Amino acid sequence: MASNVLDSVLFRDAFGTPAMRAVFDDHELIRKYVIVEVALAKAQARCGVIPEAAAQEIAQRCNADTLDFDLLRHETEIVGYPILPLVHQISKQAGESGGFVHWGATTQDIMDTAVVLQIRDAFELIEQEIKTLRGTLAGLAKRYRTTPMAGRTHLQQALPVTFGYKAAIWLDMFDRHQERLDQARPRILVGEFAGAAGTLASLGDKGLEVQKALMEELGLGVPVSTWHVARDGFAEAVNLLALMTGSLGKIAYDVMLMASNEFGELYEPFVKGRGASSTMPQKRNPISSELMLACAKGVRQQAGLMLDAMVQDLERATGPWHAEWIAIPESFILSAGALHQANFMLSGLIVDEQAMARNLDMTKGLIVAEAVMMGLAPYIGRQDAHDIVYDACRIVNEKGGRLADVLNAMPNVADRLAPELIERLTDPTNYLGMAPEMVDQVLKSSASRS
Repeated sequence: MASNVLDSVLFRDAFGTPAMRAVFDDHELIRKYVIVEVALAKAQARCGVIPEAAAQEIAQRCNADTLDFDLLRHETEIVGYPILPLVHQISKQAGESGGFVHWGATTQDIMDTAVVLQIRDAFELIEQEIKTLRGTLAGLAKRYRTTPMAGRTHLQQALPVTFGYKAAIWLDMFDRHQERLDQARPRILVGEFAGAAGTLASLGDKGLEVQKALMEELGLGVPVSTWHVARDGFAEAVNLLALMTGSLGKIAYDVMLMASNEFGELYEPFVKGRGASSTMPQKRNPISSELMLACAKGVRQQAGLMLDAMVQDLERATGPWHAEWIAIPESFILSAGALHQANFMLSGLIVDEQAMARNLDMTKGLIVAEAVMMGLAPYIGRQDAHDIVYDACRIVNEKGGRLADVLNAMPNVADRLAPELIERLTDPTNYLGMAPEMVDQVLKSSASRS
């Protein structure tokens, strides 16, 4: 039985996805190790370092699927790393050519390069989810471009916005994340082959040639320098995920707040029984949002661990390298889980426009006090207009009524602004600013990045 949520029968598909778990499961990781070892043999044969016949035999006979995994696990516990036990087994598989397996390599070369291959696969899954999410958010922004609602600052009604404007802000974040992912790939998807202390000394003058040939075999970038202890690439990968899930956490927080009974403006898709309470039949909890927020917090913790793991000693690290083995798989699985939950939730998001309108009107015009102040300011100056409207707002707060009626009853306002103008100024739907145009800008920008 599993002992954590990522592998739990109960929770694994809430916090992750089968596809991302498959990228990082033990069998796939070991398969990647074998892929790198075989590619190394092929590259060395190309460069004349080992016989071509040996490389062919290694490629034909080395097979991750037929390894003795129990023996591999047992020997890994003894050695502390899986590569030496793996080399023992695949050398036997390779028969007479087994002596050429792992030629001139070091454990970290194989492990680091295998992780890069995993990250390459994982980035493909992340990108698919982001593209789906961007399409969903673009649809929400366009559909609700002019749907007015209360904008809130410090959890208080501030000024009117539109729900499309809010969705466009969410979309713009993920347009930038897509751009970051595109820009990060060349920096991160770089293989490692440098030998014991990173100098490729065991291969003489063939070291850099073999390194380049290996990366060509694997379709990875060629390192400019050894990165055994320069871990900024892997740290960037996980911190990029932290940025993405941080944005998902923001969306989740908004949805959870707006789904509260006091707001009632948004609801997650209805699925019978989802979000139900064991004691309160009326409950409809925002489960996907809660999971998105939890995943974001988990990835943030691992991003910090990756930054800490960058501080490595001399030419080969002690414990910091091992910390990456914890952080990288968990970060990708949690990120995939959060994106999957976001796509489910937002694709079926229920938007209650009537509730938005009702909440927008609940302050009886106070939400657009700024509009009245700016309308009055040309006649009496901004500060005096502020003070007058402030007094009017206090009356509404203390005695009730509509802001428009209170203003019409104040001589220093009524003498300057006609009742029809006051009515227009205190209608929140007339004070949306450039929100719809900002939606248009984001949609145009997003389309150009697709």
